[in-house]
Amino acid sequence: MEKLAILDCGGQYTKVIDRRVRELGVKSDIFPINVKSENLKEYKSIILSGGPNSVSSNQRLKFDEKIFELGIPVLGICYGMQLMSDYFGGTVDSNVVKEYGQNEIKVDTKSPIFDELSEKQQVLMSHGDTVKIPPKGFEVIAKSGEAIAAIGNTEKKMYGLQFHPEVDLTEGGMKILENFIRKIAEYKEVYALDDRIQSSIKMIKEKVKDNKVVVLVSGGVDSAVTAALLIKSLDPENIYAIHIDSGFMRKNESDIICENLKKLGLKNLIRENAKDYFYNTIVEIDGQKMGPLVDVVEPEAKRQIIGEIFIKIANNVIERLGLDPKNTFIAQGTLRPDLIESGNPDISGYAHKIKTHHNDVTIIREARKKGLIVETNSDWHKDEVRKVARKLGLEEKIAARQPFPGPGLAIRLICHDKNEEVVISNEEVEKINEIVKDTDEKAFILPIKSVGVQGDCRSYRNLALLQGKGIDFDWSSVATTAKKITDSINTINRVGYIINSKQVPEKINCYDMRINDECVEMLREVDNIVTSNLEKSKVSQTFAVLVPIGVTKKYSVAIRTFVTNDFMTGRPGQIGKDVQKEAIIKATNEIMDKYSDKIEFVIYDVTSKPPATCEWQ
Repeated sequence: MEKLAILDCGGQYTKVIDRRVRELGVKSDIFPINVKSENLKEYKSIILSGGPNSVSSNQRLKFDEKIFELGIPVLGICYGMQLMSDYFGGTVDSNVVKEYGQNEIKVDTKSPIFDELSEKQQVLMSHGDTVKIPPKGFEVIAKSGEAIAAIGNTEKKMYGLQFHPEVDLTEGGMKILENFIRKIAEYKEVYALDDRIQSSIKMIKEKVKDNKVVVLVSGGVDSAVTAALLIKSLDPENIYAIHIDSGFMRKNESDIICENLKKLGLKNLIRENAKDYFYNTIVEIDGQKMGPLVDVVEPEAKRQIIGEIFIKIANNVIERLGLDPKNTFIAQGTLRPDLIESGNPDISGYAHKIKTHHNDVTIIREARKKGLIVETNSDWHKDEVRKVARKLGLEEKIAARQPFPGPGLAIRLICHDKNEEVVISNEEVEKINEIVKDTDEKAFILPIKSVGVQGDCRSYRNLALLQGKGIDFDWSSVATTAKKITDSINTINRVGYIINSKQVPEKINCYDMRINDECVEMLREVDNIVTSNLEKSKVSQTFAVLVPIGVTKKYSVAIRTFVTNDFMTGRPGQIGKDVQKEAIIKATNEIMDKYSDKIEFVIYDVTSKPPATCEWQ
């Protein structure tokens, strides 16, 4: 069997590379970057992934340099390109250009890796370091402006791409990978994947046997697929489904979820209403007391506390049911991206933590070590899970349901502490004003932080707001301006546009905000307005975020729309193309009609991932 080796440098998209290779009909295996070259002798080619480290610092990853002497084709992506260039004597520099998001590059169509592609390509960049001088024997085969975007050595069959061909935002990415696999590495065979459903059923039967299993069901497609696979694999009497209402669910959501779960055939369905427990519990994580949530501002702390409480409640239910905790399994709908973004060391030894997912907190990792966690989806991405859901015969409203994070509305409340506010420097203000000086916009930098992913690293940086023509703003111009801001000012990772006001204030204020009943209920209502009005949009996800900023009022609302397949990268829904302008206007008017005394601005998030994440926290 012809096989391809993927060497993981800690990139957020390593598993996406694996998936793309499988989609192209080639069997692939993932190894850590420090794998011994002798372990790769059965492989016909190598792909080096991206990663958060720098080859020009003490963070440089150690690897077996003989991988470049195996005489097989090698494709280096992002950090992988820099590693290859450095090994062969090229120069890598951190002061050339930093690029985050979708860029246009110009490629050499005579190079075999760009065969059958047009000269101009839209690609996804996420890097701080750049190849400044290519190694001897390597040609520059693509450029981003004046910066090197790709290099190639035809004789050695080695190529480097500064961009990510594996993600959706690189529009010709699959063709580039196909060219490497079929034309450069000359793979002939077609690898047919095993039936995933049967493989999962076999795994569940062998692992759980006749023991009891508790499945945590949020109502989303991920946990619904896990529950459906359990029902196909085990005696239904041995399956206990727990839906935990944390108090952070969307409007009427828990009622709808429990009705849908009953239709799956779950005999033992338990609904736990645990709002007060989530709000007020102090937990201990790695010897440190954290909480309660009503006092917490930092988003990573919120995620860890919520994840810990979820499992504590599940364990309480297990005890209440009289089940043996030592022999009771916990099943959850964990996806591969959840584990990658959580920085799980068992998935990638070098990936940085972007944000902790509730299904990968410390207490879950400890249970995994004991073999008590069942994760049917952990090798899949979101769109793959949807395909499995349809194969299993789940209703389309479940299979196509928009994602909703485990922590729920808690991470869509952007908490803020005025006492810890970072001062915006004059230099940053001058930079942003220079960027917008020839546009119709005025720009503001606010010390309101949100989570992003830049250069495969987590960022927690400031929000920039643009204001000018309101809902009539020019999408192309604003998207270009937003990208310039995040590329040029490294303290900003997200940009929003104020759509309900053309009157430019002298100053936008930030206010203290913590989780409380008022802001949670307000967000629940606002989110319902946004999602119901935008439900026909051509986007993968739509939701509202409550932000503590205004001029005379304490709150503003951000509308987030996101277009993606795998949720590892994506872009905002374009108004007038993906999202109807009339729907945005209607949602905005309904929000202001209901909350004009409390809400100042309605903001449209115009940032891609990277540099932002889909969620704000």
